[in-house]
Amino acid sequence: MAQTVQTKPAHLGKPMHVRESTGYRIFTVFNTILMIIICAVTLYPFLYLVAQSFSSEQAIIQGKVSIIPVEFNITTYQSVLAKGDFQRYYLNTIIYTIIGTVLSLFTTALLAYPLSKKHLRLNKFFTPFIIFTMYFGGGLIPNYMLMVNLGVKNTAMGFILPGMIGTYYVLLMKSFFAGVSPELEEAGELDGLSKFGVFFRIVLPLSMPIVATMLLFYASGYWNNWFNAYLYLDDKENWPIAYYLKTIISGASTSADPGEVSAESMQVAANIKSCSMVLMSLPIICVYPFIQKYYVQGMMLGGVKE
Repeated sequence: MAQTVQTKPAHLGKPMHVRESTGYRIFTVFNTILMIIICAVTLYPFLYLVAQSFSSEQAIIQGKVSIIPVEFNITTYQSVLAKGDFQRYYLNTIIYTIIGTVLSLFTTALLAYPLSKKHLRLNKFFTPFIIFTMYFGGGLIPNYMLMVNLGVKNTAMGFILPGMIGTYYVLLMKSFFAGVSPELEEAGELDGLSKFGVFFRIVLPLSMPIVATMLLFYASGYWNNWFNAYLYLDDKENWPIAYYLKTIISGASTSADPGEVSAESMQVAANIKSCSMVLMSLPIICVYPFIQKYYVQGMMLGGVKE
């Protein structure tokens, strides 16, 4: 009885190697070199600030500092951290950032979600109206008078309210929400969910990338904001850390008679700006790696326009 023998082509079961062309190899090398140069150019200013904040005043004046501290010391950090109410201002900033970010995310999402629904007729009016505010505002004095008349001056809301909703962020979330499958929302309604239930239990959990992106944007905005404190917070006990460090920088830049300033004070005046920038950026740098993947995905998907 004859047996049928099945043969396999010689290439089956073996990994196929695609040979890279010379042009592709050249492109890969060029692209790698270019990315390294861009990373170096991007990192150098921050590394320089860190090195300067840990270097001595004499080394800074002589221009010896590059990206490695010269005559390493922590005098400036000790001076800044030892100042009376530093811990209180840092706590104020943490409170403002947490409350402000939560409120901003909540209000921005509630505004963006209905705007993403094309069947709502008033969207044709509200969307251009909201975009209009990106280019035209009431001005500094009307905004100040509004905050005073609302009774939020010298309160936490006086710091949070002026920047609670960002128009650009609303448009980003609107674009993302528009990409959520309508069938999922309809299924939620068939299961008995209200409009708010669909939004909070279906849409928001599916929108974590854009939520994480907005979280980073709003949190960094509140953390670095000193101008609202300058306008609306006269009581020093309510200052955020950004405004406190701004006053330190101003004080260091307008120091008293140089003949009466000690060597320690001269050093503080020379590199206090670098120290302040490091202290301000450090928390955001620590948080960013944990939400980086959501940030990139949110920016890509939220930026798609139909």
